[in-house]
Amino acid sequence: MTVETRTVAVLLHPERPEALEAATAFMSQMPGFRFLSFSDDVERLRELVPGADLESIDGKPAELAVVFGGDGTLLRAAEWAQPLDVPLLGVNLGHVGFLAELETSDLTSLPQAVIDGRYETEQRLVLRVDVANASGKILWSSFAVNEVSLEKLMREKMLNVLVHVDAHPLSRWGCDGVLVATPTGSTAYAFSGGGPVVWPEVQAILLVPLSAHALFNRPMVLSPDSHVSLELGGPVPQGIIWCDGRRSFEVEPGQRVAVRASGHPLRLARLSEQHFTTRLVRKFKLPIDGWRRPPRR
Repeated sequence: MTVETRTVAVLLHPERPEALEAATAFMSQMPGFRFLSFSDDVERLRELVPGADLESIDGKPAELAVVFGGDGTLLRAAEWAQPLDVPLLGVNLGHVGFLAELETSDLTSLPQAVIDGRYETEQRLVLRVDVANASGKILWSSFAVNEVSLEKLMREKMLNVLVHVDAHPLSRWGCDGVLVATPTGSTAYAFSGGGPVVWPEVQAILLVPLSAHALFNRPMVLSPDSHVSLELGGPVPQGIIWCDGRRSFEVEPGQRVAVRASGHPLRLARLSEQHFTTRLVRKFKLPIDGWRRPPRR
């Protein structure tokens, strides 16, 4: 009986030497595995791990993807992993790293945990965005793990954005932009825009206006079944849609941006159960006792 070769993707930040070092150390401790990587990393990994069974990801599936980098590298990896339902296990070599599961101090236990399959997976809500013209023809589609942002192209002018929720008009904002975010993205761009922190297991969609000149300009938490549409109006001729800050499309008046929850979530792998509260305190270095000095005794 032949034993099927197991396949793990090893994906890394393109410019961090520590990511390359950690990835090669991991691969060296995984005998008998087949590896996939970003096409521009294949040759340098082959040089550092001679004899490794390694090829470009290019739409090929894997049982797991180990990502060495920060959240930006994880978002890049998601473009390949999400359609194929491959779970992502992040090793944080960046700054905050909310999506990453492990820190560099945890690397010694990683190879054996992957060999033994000692990890759990959780599903994260993903957004789907479609841009259509006035006749309803789809001009562009994408997905977003963190957020879909409609932003201005011209720095000196505000956007005029009409927002509908579930086909009902909500408000027209003169603003710098509008975010539609996931709970995963609540600690990213939406957090910087004044949105709430939402625990990742909550199923919801966030709507966050950016610098809106209006009395009603508060961030809102919507049902995960809600459909949000954004339309440009007024004198500004163009805006731009960004998905996770990675994929973009220029939007003109008369076009409609439709955002809803995707039916295909992103899978993240976890080696241990770490409550989101603990991660939030650690990543943001929150002073649990507040800013006051402890009382004298």
